Amino acid sequence: MFDSILCEVTEYNPDVLEPLIGLAVEIAREGREGRRVGTLFTLGDENAVLARSRPLILDPLLGHPESSRHVTNLNLRGTIKELAQLDGGFVVSRDGIVLSACRYLDAVAAQVDVPLGLGSRHIAAANMSAVTKAVGIVVSESSVVRLFCHGQLVGEIIPELWMMDHAAHLRGAVKREQVGELTVLTPNPRQAPTSKRPATDTRNENASASE
Repeated sequence: MFDSILCEVTEYNPDVLEPLIGLAVEIAREGREGRRVGTLFTLGDENAVLARSRPLILDPLLGHPESSRHVTNLNLRGTIKELAQLDGGFVVSRDGIVLSACRYLDAVAAQVDVPLGLGSRHIAAANMSAVTKAVGIVVSESSVVRLFCHGQLVGEIIPELWMMDHAAHLRGAVKREQVGELTVLTPNPRQAPTSKRPATDTRNENASASE
């Protein structure tokens, strides 16, 4: 479903990454109890992420069996959506097990490229993806899902088509892919420059035509 996004993040199993992105999109579209919800997920390099983060509350997922904490478990999705209303993010292992919730990410990286206008949640995800091998997935309260890898914004998913011109932050040429009602943006591969036709002086053409 998110083929162009998956091509940007090849280090991780698409059978884990895709359902996690799908869950993020569900949170972006549905919100909770009639209001928009923002949250973030990290996927992979879980030991490094846990070492660079700390719990904000007693972890509500601690002690539950792994089978009930896998991102493909339908019973887990409602729990994640409820917990997404709380501060902090989710740490997901490479294998798709949600290890912890409501965590504050305190990693700081010198080289991250976060577009102006994106808030602390995006900066935290970008920083963590820069200092670890994790992927950061951010759900903004404006209903946009953004992915960060190696400190860079590598994809945006915009559930509401009318937000296209207002929410996109990827710089330069982008490729747009329509997946049902979703619009997926990814960096466009560099193309060889094409020769440009010399500009013509339309004033002279108009003058000749009038004569």
